[in-house]
Amino acid sequence: MTERPADEDFLRQADPFRRELLAHCYRMLGSVHDAEDLVQETYIRAWKSYERFEGRSSLRTWLYRIATRVCLTALENRGKRPLPTGLGNPGSQAGDELVEQPEVPWLEPVPDAMVGADRADPASIVTSRETIRLALIAALQNLPPRQRAVLILRDVLQWRAAEVAEVLNTTTTAVNSILQRARTQLEQATPREDEVVEPTAADQRELLEKFVAVFEAKDVNAMVDLFTKDAIWEMPPFVGWYQGNENIARLIDVQCPAQGPGDMHLIPIEANGQPGFGLYMKAGDVYVPFNMPILTISGDRITHVSCFFDTSLFAKFGLPESVPAK
Repeated sequence: MTERPADEDFLRQADPFRRELLAHCYRMLGSVHDAEDLVQETYIRAWKSYERFEGRSSLRTWLYRIATRVCLTALENRGKRPLPTGLGNPGSQAGDELVEQPEVPWLEPVPDAMVGADRADPASIVTSRETIRLALIAALQNLPPRQRAVLILRDVLQWRAAEVAEVLNTTTTAVNSILQRARTQLEQATPREDEVVEPTAADQRELLEKFVAVFEAKDVNAMVDLFTKDAIWEMPPFVGWYQGNENIARLIDVQCPAQGPGDMHLIPIEANGQPGFGLYMKAGDVYVPFNMPILTISGDRITHVSCFFDTSLFAKFGLPESVPAK
């Protein structure tokens, strides 16, 4: 393919927005795999029409317009991506049979580093961690696509109503009406800010170190103290969800294949602005990927764990295919 004169200029100016556009598409789709595909499609469409870009808006705004329309088109034939708690089923007990539904397009976590929310390098942060929390992404999935787009563009990206109206080919009055409905539904689905107490750095570090030690030892009694009394554990693609610290500890006791100390190995990760782990299970002389718990912490306890069993996610987080057994 012959390189056009505008190609180099386009790539130089557009590439810095790639991570925040990935965050935008992820909020819309709830899937890191789908988000990557749609960001690629966004850049292809933008590249093809760049010579016609007149600069009436910033390049960033123009790219967001394209990405939003690409996402809305993609969502025309797709349902929401839920977590087990969003299916409307009652909570399960630890001893209940595990029911797996791999055909459901489950919500996926996203690595902080991929969307520019990596706390390891604050200077590189381009995405607020609060805007990619799992609870928010799960709640957004309950909104119709246009409501989802309006709420993200207005409340997350702080666009003016007229700008959003142009993207959606509608009026500012319609945008304001859609936004009000979206906010009302979102408020009903997400916890209030005063219900979540952010831990201090020292408290979080101590809790995470304890989490690793307790799980690698499979110390069921000590697990109870990791969680709040009403904590929730869910683990797609299994449809059950489990509430209560004792219920969660018993779930790990009776359902986890680890037999005892040394069978599990955990590697820390950061996903959705939250701490998590790549959890490996011993298989002969190596540990192999098993699941990925993402933790929500309030104070010095864990309030929620979304534990993902899709091991293809390990590669997205830069985790190894296996780890030598200790």
